[in-house]
Amino acid sequence: MNRVKHGDKMFYLGDSPDKPDAMMTYVPNGDDKIVIDHTEVNEALRGQGIGQQLVAAAVEYARETHKKIVPVCPYAKKILEENKEYQDVLAAE
Repeated sequence: MNRVKHGDKMFYLGDSPDKPDAMMTYVPNGDDKIVIDHTEVNEALRGQGIGQQLVAAAVEYARETHKKIVPVCPYAKKILEENKEYQDVLAAE
């Protein structure tokens, strides 16, 4: 399993946040929320669950920092809404 890293307002896979192999970006929203606005996985890595690993890293971060997630990115929104284990960090609409 690849190790997801936390950069400046992003979670990513790869050697550098400047040229990640996969990434998910977010924007802080107040003191208690983050807005996930984009998820992207290099074509060579697609179909390996990398996007789900990025979402899982965001969930872990949200739990550790006591934040809720507002998923604007359609992929992140789908994963967060479908996974019952993630409901505690999903912001109410």
